[in-house]
Amino acid sequence: MSQIPAASREWHLIRRPQGWPVAEDFALREAPVAAPAPGRILVRNLHMSVDPYMRGRMNDVKSYVPPFRLDHPMDGGAVGEVVASAAEGFEAGDHVLHGLGWREYADVDAAHATKVDASLAPLSSYLGVLGMPGLTAYAGLFEVASFKEGDSVFVSGAAGAVGSLVGQFARIKGAARVIGSAGSDSKVGMLKDKYGFDAAFNYKNGPVAKQLKEAAPDGIDVYFDNVGGDHLEAAISSLNVHGRATLCGAIAQYNDTEPAPGPRNLALAIGKRLRLQGVLVGDHAGLQPRFVEDVAGWLRSGQLVADETVVEGIENATEAFLGMLRGENTGKMIVSITG
Repeated sequence: MSQIPAASREWHLIRRPQGWPVAEDFALREAPVAAPAPGRILVRNLHMSVDPYMRGRMNDVKSYVPPFRLDHPMDGGAVGEVVASAAEGFEAGDHVLHGLGWREYADVDAAHATKVDASLAPLSSYLGVLGMPGLTAYAGLFEVASFKEGDSVFVSGAAGAVGSLVGQFARIKGAARVIGSAGSDSKVGMLKDKYGFDAAFNYKNGPVAKQLKEAAPDGIDVYFDNVGGDHLEAAISSLNVHGRATLCGAIAQYNDTEPAPGPRNLALAIGKRLRLQGVLVGDHAGLQPRFVEDVAGWLRSGQLVADETVVEGIENATEAFLGMLRGENTGKMIVSITG
């Protein structure tokens, strides 16, 4: 029990952001740490995740996950080491994945913790390629978008945690053409040179619809949407008959204070018989065994590249989150928590 510290630092949301979040919306506070009660484990968090969906939880609106409570610790994916256990099946030294990030030490209900094997993959990968972003990409492409060999695929936000995997999954499984958009010329180069995209463009360099038509002159069959806005409108124009769009995120609109206008060309979905379907990773837990088997194999063979942008220190977690919203990450944004 000597490993249990007296206090743990944790991030609280102290006011609802108006538009873009700012540092003053958050506070890093200390909370006491105690030995776990029966059925619970105390985890020293080693890595935590910052993800786009967390911005929506900062608003006081009903959604598929409850909003963050003011003056309480925020939560999110984390992986760490068990330092004390009062739960059967868990021992000190075990590594676990759980949902109580944004803090140094987490008192976790053992029923909501999953053991992970540090010998199979780096622990941080269970927050990215082998975790929620990876399964989102896998389910969104193969199940929701019904991807098939020979499809042409367009991915927006293609250098991010989900998008960078979607494009590579499509390439590995025989896409005819993979196109991505990103927010800098260096990311565009990485999409083509490192991730194997056939074409990519910087959406800041001109109208998205024009650049997409040039990159996909024969149209696209699948669109994986991480951005919304002008990207979704452009994709609807470029989708072929019976095209499918997976609606995963709309990061372009997350910090808007006014409702975003819908795509102005939605009527095209009728004649083209398009399918536009949202994806929530929680609906696809049944894919987990196949997902891990496939993706671990692609990583081992070198077919798949999984990048991370790592920010050190819990004190820098909110800046990492804001940087992720600004698109400063390549691949998964991770905060490594130093004890």
